[in-house]
Amino acid sequence: MELKKGTIVYSLAGHDKGDFQVIIDYDDKYAKVCDGKYRPLERPKKKKLIHIKLTNTVVDESFLNTNKSIRNILKPFNEAKQNAE
Repeated sequence: MELKKGTIVYSLAGHDKGDFQVIIDYDDKYAKVCDGKYRPLERPKKKKLIHIKLTNTVVDESFLNTNKSIRNILKPFNEAKQNAE
């Protein structure tokens, strides 16, 4: 799977382990991710690439403008996770 801006990821390590987030920027070793609530666009989390798992979902960059739109994008993923538990 290819790393892209707008990819939905699953956190494998850290305080946010088990949470879904979206990539807003990346480089060779790190990705900046946010969830619109605990990690808003104003202060994204810098995570090592080995600490995230990519999903098959990539959202259009136009939906990454506000924290509310990011929360709405991630809502079905978080609900599915809660139902599975």
